[in-house]
Amino acid sequence: MQDQQNDAYIAIARACLKAINQAADDGRDRAEQIQMVYQAIDEAFQEQFEPYRQQLRDYHSILQRIASGDLSAQQMVELAEAAVAESTERDQDDPLH
Repeated sequence: MQDQQNDAYIAIARACLKAINQAADDGRDRAEQIQMVYQAIDEAFQEQFEPYRQQLRDYHSILQRIASGDLSAQQMVELAEAAVAESTERDQDDPLH
């Protein structure tokens, strides 16, 4: 997981540097250049954190299915175990920088 975190930070840093270099090279005014850099940072963060947002959506869906009461006890256990197994893998990894 540490390698994935490092890759995410590197991707964000590269996007920032690319935007800074592009902003410095074009004829836009300072405010537009700054906005380009902010936009690049935001897009890089959105891209890197999308898997985590998807995981949260998945957990929400699992909890909704369990809460619906339409599943058997065994199905609820299986869904919960699958979610816990995935969560445990992430929890054992190093925290974000």
